[in-house]
Amino acid sequence: MKFESLVALRYLRSPNRPAVLRLVTLLAVIGVTAGVTTLVIALSMDSGFRHAISERLLSVTADVNLKPLSPNGIRDYKELAAKLESAPEVRSVEPAVYDEVLLSSGVQSRGIILKGVDPALAMKTSSALRHIVSGSADFGVSPDGIPAILVGRLMAEDLNLSTGDYVTLISPQGNLTPFGMLPHPKRFRVTGIYDSGFYDYDANWAFATLNSAQSLAGVGDVVSLLEVRISNKEDAQQVASELLARAGPGFTADTWMEENRPLFHALSLEKLVTALFIGLITFVAGLNILVVLTMTVTERARDIAVLMAMGARRRQIRRIFLAQGLVVSIIGIIAGLVLGYSAAMILNNWKVIPLNPQVYAIPYVPFHANALDGLWIALTALAISIAASILPAQSAAKILPVNILRFE
Repeated sequence: MKFESLVALRYLRSPNRPAVLRLVTLLAVIGVTAGVTTLVIALSMDSGFRHAISERLLSVTADVNLKPLSPNGIRDYKELAAKLESAPEVRSVEPAVYDEVLLSSGVQSRGIILKGVDPALAMKTSSALRHIVSGSADFGVSPDGIPAILVGRLMAEDLNLSTGDYVTLISPQGNLTPFGMLPHPKRFRVTGIYDSGFYDYDANWAFATLNSAQSLAGVGDVVSLLEVRISNKEDAQQVASELLARAGPGFTADTWMEENRPLFHALSLEKLVTALFIGLITFVAGLNILVVLTMTVTERARDIAVLMAMGARRRQIRRIFLAQGLVVSIIGIIAGLVLGYSAAMILNNWKVIPLNPQVYAIPYVPFHANALDGLWIALTALAISIAASILPAQSAAKILPVNILRFE
C-alpha cells in the first residue's frame, strides 16, 4: 500500500478523532449512499415505464406500419407482403383492417376499434391474443353462421360480456341507398376475452377475421395497412426506409417510435429532470466531504507539519486528502448501488406500488435497473467527490511546517 493511502486510511480509522468529525464523516458516507440509491431507484423507475409501455405497445401493434397515401387502402396486399417479407430483419408482414365501429350488447353500446386480422399470422405475432383469460382464440364461424370476435378484458367487464354472448357491430361505412348512407350492422359471437395488460387496448379494441372486418366495412378484399414486425425494434427507422424502397411510390411508413413520439419524449424529459433534481442529493453529499476534509486538515495540521518536516512532499500531502475523500465516496457509492439495485429488484418483482391503469396504462410501477445508468451515476458521484476534495487537499499542501511547529 502506498504511503498516501496508508495515512489516509489511518486518519479515517483513528479512534482519537473528535466525535463531531466522526459524525460528519458518517453523514458524508450516508449522503453519498442516499444520493446514489435514490438516483438508481428513480432512473430504474423511468426506464421501467419506458420498457413496460413499449413492450405492451408492441404486443398489439407492429414495429413498422406501411400505409397507402390513398384513402382507398391496399388492394394487391398479398403480392406486396411477399415482396416485403424478403427484406432483411423482417420477421413477419401482417395485413390488417382498422375500423371504428359501434358495438351494441343488449341496452349497452359504445364505440370501439375493430381490427381485422389473419388468424394464423395474428396468433404468431400478437402476444395479446396469446393471453386469453376466458374462452379461446377461436376465429371460426359458429354453426349458425355468426363470425367470431375477441374482446379485451376491460371491455368485457364494462359491457358485461362473456364468451358465447352475441353482439352487434355497426360500421359508419354503410351502404349507399336512395335515402343516403345507411349504417351496416353485423352480428358477432364473443369467443374469447384477452388481457394484453395495456389499458387502452383492453378497453377499446376487438379482433375479428380479415374477411369479417372487410365485410362489415363493405370494402371488398382491401386492407388498411401492412404491419411489419422486425428482429430488432431499435432498427425500425432503417427498416422502414428499406420497406419504402421496396414498396415503391404511393406509400408511407411509420415506426412504433414515431407513432408514440410524444409519449416517449415525455418519458425521456422526465428522466432528465429526475436525474438533475435528485442529483442535488449527491451534490450536497459532496459538500459534506468538503466539510470532513476541511475539519481533518485543521485537526491534523500538526501531523501534516511533522510529515513535511520529515521529508514528505507537498504532492504526497495533497494525495493523502484526495485519497481520504475518495475512500468516503467509494464506500458510499458501493453501498448506494447495492441498496438501489436491490430495492429496484424487490419493488419490481413484488409490484409494491400499484397504479390506476386508466391513467398510467399499466397496473403497477415497473422498475428496470440499467447497468449503464449505474455506471454514469457512480462516475458522476465520484467526480463530485473529487471536486469537493481538491480545495481541502490544496490547503493541506500549502501548510508551512515552521509556522505550525514554532511553538511546539
